[in-house]
Parts: sequence; structure tokens; C-alpha cells
Amino acid sequence: MGTVHGRRGILVTGWFSFPDGEATAGDVLALHRVEEVLRGADAAYDVVWSPGFRAEGLHFEDVDPAAYSHLVFVCGPVHGPQIEALHRRFAHCVRVAVGVSVVDAGSPAVTGFDRVLVRDAPGAEPTADLAARAPGLPARPVAGVILTHGQHEYGPRRRHEQVAAAVTRWLAGKDCARLELETRLDAHDWRLCATPAQLESVLARLDVVVTDRLHGLVLALRAGTPALAVDPVEGGAKVTAQARACGWPALLAAEELGTAGLERWWEWCLGEGRERARRIGGGFRAGARPDGADALAEALGPALRPAG
Repeated sequence: MGTVHGRRGILVTGWFSFPDGEATAGDVLALHRVEEVLRGADAAYDVVWSPGFRAEGLHFEDVDPAAYSHLVFVCGPVHGPQIEALHRRFAHCVRVAVGVSVVDAGSPAVTGFDRVLVRDAPGAEPTADLAARAPGLPARPVAGVILTHGQHEYGPRRRHEQVAAAVTRWLAGKDCARLELETRLDAHDWRLCATPAQLESVLARLDVVVTDRLHGLVLALRAGTPALAVDPVEGGAKVTAQARACGWPALLAAEELGTAGLERWWEWCLGEGRERARRIGGGFRAGARPDGADALAEALGPALRPAG
């Protein structure tokens, strides 16, 4: 933005601006709150981004300090040599820190600012974090991702690595929240579910599941959640068979996997596929679809008869 109405602009920075910094959801929402205030004041401003996070954005190496009259540092702790370097480079600017934590009020990183609007500091009453009052955001789909790199029993028909690479590359470009999940249970690893009920509780809260696992498909549908399934075995194997058994159409073959198919079934799963998944899940609970256990008692035969 640089200048507007003949005025020199404001440069907005934060830890999300440094090449070796990181962008957190809280920091970016805090930035949105600051932008809301600046737009309301009809202020000219630019935002500096870390090239590792937003390659197409404005980076410090592109910035001409003379184009700005003010520097605003948003959120996070105010400390360290990177912030001290900002004070030196933008010494001619009025420098304001907003929504920040102050650990050492006497450090050059803090005293270099003309004004510090603290979030928290020793002896100061804390204020709400800027992210809390950031403008509302539209909801995004939440996708559970259940992939496997195993199943070596399929030998040369295995396409698991290629499928996982294609699916995750495609998912990385989707505007959705991605949640990596495992069907494997573990009572000792806090990152994994310890019981089927725990996993089902997660699956039931998702908008869609993307999977190349048989149980990723079945458990999603059992929870009433649509599944975008890919069979990772060339020519089709148990995932294809199970999709047929469940009456579920959102299935792609490994050898035909492409963006067009993924996009088509993604839209379907988030649309009419929702009701289809709910009906199938209800059918499971009602026993509407046969499974192998239906014939188990007959198969066991005499073993089930009481001893005479």
C-alpha cells in the first residue's frame, strides 16, 4: 500500500515477518485485528511477511524504510536481536508495539519503542489478546486424513507411496483444516486413540474423511461422515470391494488418480454425499447390510451345541 492521500505509510510487522520466524494462527488473527483498526482509520499500511510462510508477500528485503513514517509490531514477546535490529533500521519511524508480552521492561527491544501497548507485563493489568477480537472468519471444511504406507502383501500392485504423495499434495492446496488420523490404537501413546469409541467420536465431528484405508472408509461411514476413498492397489483390492459392499460411490483407482477426480468427489462429499453417508451409517446400525458374522453361527455348527 505504501502511501495514500499523499501520506507516508505504516509498516506492520511481527514475528510472522522475520525470515526465520514463524506464523501462528494467533499472531495472524492479531494482525487481522490491527488491520481492522487501520482500515477504519483510513490509514495506509503494508504488512511484512516471512518468505518461508508467504512467498508472494512483501518481505523485509523488499522494504524501503523511507517509505514509512510509522512501524507497528504486532503480538508475541518483545525481546531479542531481531526486534533491536528493527529499531536501528527504522530509527526515523514512530515505533509502536501492540498486544505484546513484555518480559524485561528494560531491554533494548522494549525501550526502543515509542509506545508499548502491552498484553501482559510485570506489574501491569493484562488485556485481552488481539486475536480474541479479530474479525470473524468463514467456516472451512474439516478433513480427517487416514493414509497407509504399508500393505506389502500386494507386491508390485502397490501404489501406496504414489497415492499418498498425490493426495497430500492436492490437500495442501485445499482451503480446509486437515487432521491426520490413525486407525491404529495405542493405550500408551497420547497422540493416538486408545479405543474405537475415541476414534469414532473424532470421525463423527468431521466434514469429510480422505483415506486409502479400508477401515478409514468403513469407520467414516459408520460415523455418518462422507469419505473420499482411493484404492492404493493397482487394479483395485479391498478398498474397492468395501466401497461396493457399502454402496459408496466416492472412490478413485490408484491408476486413475488425478486432480479432477479428487475435486469432483470432494465437492460431492461436502454436498449430497453428506446425506448418503448418514443413511449408510444408519443402515449399519440397523443391520441393513449383511456381513460375514451373519453366517458365523451356522459355520460353527456343532461347536455351538451344549455338551451332552
